[in-house]
Amino acid sequence: MKPARIIVICIAAVAAIGLALVVRAMGSPSGQPATVAAAAPVESRPMAKVLVAAKDLQPGQRLTEGDMEWKDWPVDEVNPVFITDGSVPIPSAAAAPAQPAADDKPAGAVASVTRAATDIATGGAKADYVGSVVREPILAGEPIVMRKIVRAGDSGYMAAYLEPGMRAMAIRVTVETAAGGFILPGDRVDVVLTRETNLSNMGASEGDRSKFTSATVMQNIKVLAIDQSTRAGDDEQAVIGATATLEVGPRDAEALALAKSEGELSLILRSYADTGGPSGRTARPEVRQSGAVRIYRGGAPEVVVVQ
Repeated sequence: MKPARIIVICIAAVAAIGLALVVRAMGSPSGQPATVAAAAPVESRPMAKVLVAAKDLQPGQRLTEGDMEWKDWPVDEVNPVFITDGSVPIPSAAAAPAQPAADDKPAGAVASVTRAATDIATGGAKADYVGSVVREPILAGEPIVMRKIVRAGDSGYMAAYLEPGMRAMAIRVTVETAAGGFILPGDRVDVVLTRETNLSNMGASEGDRSKFTSATVMQNIKVLAIDQSTRAGDDEQAVIGATATLEVGPRDAEALALAKSEGELSLILRSYADTGGPSGRTARPEVRQSGAVRIYRGGAPEVVVVQ
């Protein structure tokens, strides 16, 4: 190889090496080897389970298992009044006061206040809200809050539970007049009136006596509560109370009030298979006047009742 060609090759090699060093210096000013930056992992937002409406809920509707569902909700967006399952701590809920807000606190027994405060601090189970009554409209997917529902035992539950246009009326009952205590809230009953009918007689004597008549004045009436219990326990088969609250219409309430003043009322339990008939007052039975005739037989007086 000619010396001139060797010199050219050497100069080209030195130039290439120099160019490489310049490029490397430009890419790494600190002199350290350039490294490829790795993408920082994206942190997922912590989620909590919030109880929401599975469908549109209307006022007066009683909540069932299918009316509610759990929905994932960012923890930092959970309002303290939302109902959570308690599996994820809610910072805003932990900082909330022990007493619930005035709009969310059910007035009434101390147990209701304690329960509401516990629900706000730790969340509640879905089953705890089954049977509650909707107070305000709730749209599908909207979080369920205590302000829009009434739980059994809370103030206002009975007014929310009543069907539109119906009234709640209590009557006095005993074990004998309430089917031995086997009538539970939610059952259907007939109301029977037993009253005393005085016999007109021809004079006072030991043979004169009174007669009692019975008649059904209400049929297929829903029992709302026994005493202050609106729902029987899971293991309760009988409830013995002093009063029974019935769901009646406005005119039926007048008839029931009149029947209460006339005699003793008894509740007759109806079969579950016999609750599809008409509900309300029955045709008022006619009061037949009875008379008594005194007959003398062998000089001895005898009173005979004439219908």
